[in-house]
Amino acid sequence: MSGRKTGRKAGPKSGAKSLPLHVILVLVGAVMGLPLLYAVLSGFKSTDQLSRNPVGLPGPWVFSNYRGILGSGDFWRLLGNSTLIAVATTVLVVAVSALAAFSFARFAFRGREFLFTLFTMGLMFPFAVAALPLFLLLRSMGLLDNPLGVILPQAAFGLPMTIIILRGFFRQIPGELEEAATLDGCGPLGFFWRVLLPMARPALGTVSVLAVVTSWNNFFLPLLVFTDSTWWTLPLGVQQFQGQYSGDYARVFAYLVLAMVPALAFYSVAERQLVGGLTAGATKG
Repeated sequence: MSGRKTGRKAGPKSGAKSLPLHVILVLVGAVMGLPLLYAVLSGFKSTDQLSRNPVGLPGPWVFSNYRGILGSGDFWRLLGNSTLIAVATTVLVVAVSALAAFSFARFAFRGREFLFTLFTMGLMFPFAVAALPLFLLLRSMGLLDNPLGVILPQAAFGLPMTIIILRGFFRQIPGELEEAATLDGCGPLGFFWRVLLPMARPALGTVSVLAVVTSWNNFFLPLLVFTDSTWWTLPLGVQQFQGQYSGDYARVFAYLVLAMVPALAFYSVAERQLVGGLTAGATKG
């Protein structure tokens, strides 16, 4: 009986303790969600409606803003460019980082910690400092107005964080598994490909999501590399569209929303993978 009474009393207390946290989460969600909702609704208005009634519902609803953008070939070309660059950057950075992290985590060699420290120092290196030398280097290599001029630097700047995450995960894989794989005739690369990578799927998913989102939102590097609009990405397209329709605020809102939809959709699908990968390292072992 005493155990039941204790259980009944603990419920309201635990609920009361978590109430402030729930209130904070609701407030944070409202702060982040209301601007997005405002942008979506504004895209269904005319500019005149937006001036007269900026916070109300559209009346009437103007679907031509979204319909005109979706019917434009330029928007889909920008979307394809962003997708190509994001996917290529992610494949490159994950492949190179996985091999580097495997070496740092499973092999003991002279200068290992020094080399790893050099990679971690890349986190403190701002891209703006490298803009001019990078531009000159890409020009000398003939990579301006070339998607490789964006993919390669993005992958290079993504290496430090990716290596740090994967190295921490790889180090927590028990050494007994590697010994068993060796006894079965599996070499280092075989262990890496057949055992380590399948076990590291949560971490690989995490770094892949981070690489895709970072590439998708990158504005400065494509602006530096692309002068020809053929290879422009969506962030550059947003800037160009805003300048072209600077007086048509409703249409600009519609373009901004459509430019955000692919990234939001991808993140909503990959959110569980991202959270699972970030927490996997803390729960393993």
